[in-house]
Parts: sequence; structure tokens; C-alpha cells
Amino acid sequence: MSDADADALVVRGGTVHTQTDRGTIDGDVLVVDGEIAAVGDVDAPGDATEIDATGMEVTPGLIDAHSHAGMAEWGEPEDGDVNEGTSATTPHVNALDGFHPRDEELQGAFQNGVTTVSARMGSGNVIGGIICSMKTYGTVADRMFIREDGMKAAMGENPKRFHGEQEGRQPSTRPGVAATLREELMATEDYIEAREHARENGEPFERDLGRENLARVLEEDLPLRVHAHRSDDIMTVFRIAEEFDIDALSIEHATEGHVVAEEFAERDVPAIVGPSFSSASKYELRNITFETPGILHDAGVTVAIQTDAPVLPQQHLDVCVGLAVREGFPEEAALDAVTTNPADILGIGDRVGDLAEGTDADLVVWDGPFHEMDTRSRHVVVDGEVVFDRERDDVDPREEYAW
Repeated sequence: MSDADADALVVRGGTVHTQTDRGTIDGDVLVVDGEIAAVGDVDAPGDATEIDATGMEVTPGLIDAHSHAGMAEWGEPEDGDVNEGTSATTPHVNALDGFHPRDEELQGAFQNGVTTVSARMGSGNVIGGIICSMKTYGTVADRMFIREDGMKAAMGENPKRFHGEQEGRQPSTRPGVAATLREELMATEDYIEAREHARENGEPFERDLGRENLARVLEEDLPLRVHAHRSDDIMTVFRIAEEFDIDALSIEHATEGHVVAEEFAERDVPAIVGPSFSSASKYELRNITFETPGILHDAGVTVAIQTDAPVLPQQHLDVCVGLAVREGFPEEAALDAVTTNPADILGIGDRVGDLAEGTDADLVVWDGPFHEMDTRSRHVVVDGEVVFDRERDDVDPREEYAW
């Protein structure tokens, strides 16, 4: 886009939700060289590109803390790369190697203000692999990459069905899923001990990529992010985490999280809730409700809201938040659930999630409160570049993404 070439950009006159201690202010946002340079009454360079946000609301770019955008290939599920189905445990794989910048799911995302996603492996395996926080706009995955933010794991029906239906392969039951996870963590403890012994004694040691990745989980360098819908599965995750002294942890989906909200709060474990906009497509979803985020929030749990794209379209993250608000999630916490909370959960708050000076210039100008159904994104900026402008007829992001 032509505006992207400017070194300075100023968004003038909006209601700015800084997501910092400054709260919400009326003023401007100055962007210089891809970063937030100032917020408030700013003195912009004379040649800065200007966006008029008068009467509009400005927020940080939205973050989806649990997505398969870039991995599942929108409209082409046969080309998806979310499950390495050759084994029930695949800690050696990395989502970055399957992230496709031209997945059209990403295009819809940034056009509607979702500028960062945690792109991840699927829930077919008990251990799925490393997951990565990624920007949604770009053409090269390495330049869209923010950080490796966790190791994917899964409980319940998905790994049971995915592997149990194949003759002779564990797991086929919930105890089998839990045992498989324990076995891998125990083997990794032994691996760490053997590795340390070899280092101390100057002995050769044969490295294993999967064990190295799981060692990062046990050493608190890589959080364990566990797909768990039912309350009993959630408690199994808590039990295993305590057995292996894993504190860096999040529960993904948390469909019955409201049943054990106090357990989340007691352990200070965040919940990434959703997708809640569906019918009970499997038994463990029978208690699905948009009331879950509000109940967890009221219990003192850090809550993020997700789409699980492409289960729900990535571009409708704001709609999911709005439905949660309708069902009791506090309106004042709505923006937190898709900005600061997921940024903190994913460990990327130094880059995204607020409009603090020095952070990435990812922001959205909306024509109303972001989570209301009739609100639309008007301008979207990623890394200081205007990537979507609804007001310019000659700008069509699809042209850049055409094959």
C-alpha cells in the first residue's frame, strides 16, 4: 500500500483505548518506524500520513490466543497442517514450519482488526508440538513470527478418537490419554538427567528434538497449553501439572471451566475460552455456553476469548466477545480479553496488546465499540503499515494476496 512507505503516521482525534495505566483518553496516536511513538496530544512530523479518527474508537490490534489460521488452509482442509497424525505424541514439530501467510483466513483476520494469532497444531495428538504467536499480515512467515509461545497438548475425545480408532494404538480412553502424557513427561525427566550427567562428565550425548522441546516445558521455558473441554479433563490437567511441577500452563477451550472456576483461580491458571458459538457437536460440548467467560472472570481468572479458527471464522473474534458480553461478561473487561490478557498469557506483552510507547504499531480504528454487532473496522495498521482502509475505494488487500 502506498501509505506503508511513510516513516510516520498519526491517527488523529479518536477515543483511544491505550490498554495501559493511562486508560481511555481522547487524543492522537503517533507511529514512527513501525512503533508507537506517542499517545495523547502529539506533535507529528509535517510529512506524516494522517488518519482522521474523529468520532471513532482506537484500540490495539486484537489478539486471538488460540487459532489455526495459517495452518488449516481456509477452504482447503485437505491441505491443512494441524495434526502430524503418525504418532500420538509429536513434540518435535513446530507450527512455524506449517504456517502459510497466504491462507485467506489471515486476510479476513487483519481486515477485521485481528492482527495477532497464536497459530498452533491441532488436538488430534496428546502432544501436538510447538505453537507460535504470529502477525496476520505479511508474506513471509519468519517476518510475521513473534515468538514460540507454548507446547500444544490435548485431553478428551479428540486424541481418543484420532488414535483409538486405529487398531492397537494408544490412547483409546481418557486414562490412556493421561497416561500417555505422563509417560512422555517422565521420559523427558530422565532425558534431562542423562543430559546433565553427560555435560558434567564431558561425555557424548545423543540429542532428541522432541525431548529437547519437552525439556523446555519442564524447565518452565515453554508453557504447556492444553485442550480440555470437560471439567474432569481440566482437573486431570491440573493433577498432572502438579505432579510434574509445571506452573507455566493454560487451559484451552475450557468449555466447562465455569464448573471448576474456583480451581482455576486457586492455581492462578488462565483460561482461553471458546469457540462458544456452536451446537454440541460432540458429547463433551453439551454444556457449552457464552456464560463461561463471565463466570471465570468473576472468580478472578484471567480470561481470553478465542475463535479456534477456522472452527469459527478468524475475522469474527469481535463477535465472540460481544456474545460473551451479552451473557454476563463485563463490558469493561471485553477489550482485555482480546488484547492485554492474551498478550500476557502468550508472553508477548512487550510487543503487542496495548498502545504503549515502543510497542509494535498494531492498531485498529473502529466506527463504534469494537464488540458491538454493527461496528466495523475502518482502518487497520500492522507494524506501522496501513494494511486496510475501508474508506479508500482503490485499496483492496485481496489484490496483494492474489496468486
